[in-house]
Amino acid sequence: MTAYLITLAILVLIAVLLGFALNLQWGTAGLVNFGLAGFFALGAYTAALMALAGAGSFLAIAAAALVCTLACTATALLSARLSDEYLAILTLGFGEVVGLVALSEDRLTGGSLGLSGIPRPLSGLVPDDRYEIIFLGLLFITVVIVYAALQLILRSPFGRALRAIREDEVVAETLGKDVLALRVKAFAIGGAVTGIAGAFHAFYLTYIDPSQFAATITGYTFMAVIFGGRGSNAGVIIGTVLIMTVIESSRFLKDAVSFLDATQLASLRLIFVGLGLILLLIYRPQGYFREYHIKMSSLIRPDKRTPTSRRVS
Repeated sequence: MTAYLITLAILVLIAVLLGFALNLQWGTAGLVNFGLAGFFALGAYTAALMALAGAGSFLAIAAAALVCTLACTATALLSARLSDEYLAILTLGFGEVVGLVALSEDRLTGGSLGLSGIPRPLSGLVPDDRYEIIFLGLLFITVVIVYAALQLILRSPFGRALRAIREDEVVAETLGKDVLALRVKAFAIGGAVTGIAGAFHAFYLTYIDPSQFAATITGYTFMAVIFGGRGSNAGVIIGTVLIMTVIESSRFLKDAVSFLDATQLASLRLIFVGLGLILLLIYRPQGYFREYHIKMSSLIRPDKRTPTSRRVS
């Protein structure tokens, strides 16, 4: 049971990293990324190939982040003259291209057979019976660092500019903001986080193939961001935990409803998640947490406030 909980915690933390990336791109900047699974696969394959080539796990993670950053930068630049709807189509197409390349490029990616024997970080430095908990700790530290960095971004003028672009690009541009540069930076930073998530996915499983990067990953991540609340990284954590809990707990339905096969149970899990999302959008459309906003009262020093007796009615 302990091993199962550790595995579940690792999968949740990897999903949290994906949620952080999408929350910055879509939740904060308003940039729809339907190709999240493709960027996730790109990071995983980059890290796996680098590790198998003997580059070392930490260099492989850095390479995965860099490659995904460049891919997201190129995608954002290609969509410079496109509306948000076309950006969504472009990212969706990119995800499909990555999946097809991974499936057909046998010499590089192993094709449908995938890549196996991927070296793990610190695998030769810690005992095998304690490796799972060490890997969980390493991943947890990474999530904390990414969370802290993204929180600084969201509370900075850069983060406020991204929210302004999300609400109205024309107004933001009128106020002197470089909309294109801000969009590219947001998409690139989200790509780096996605690459890190892909690297940890490859290292944990030690085997990857194209079937692991289905479009449902993108759907689950969008659900987690919506559950938690757009623009809230704390909400992403809560939303991811809820989504993963529903998905994993529904696996035990097989004992209660033995007349359903594996395919029907998978569909039932999607129904549960979909129903929960519909109810949330009806009764709490802003999500579980609200995004960070500056309180104007905190920007005004107490000695500068106008006394109540002197206010003009």
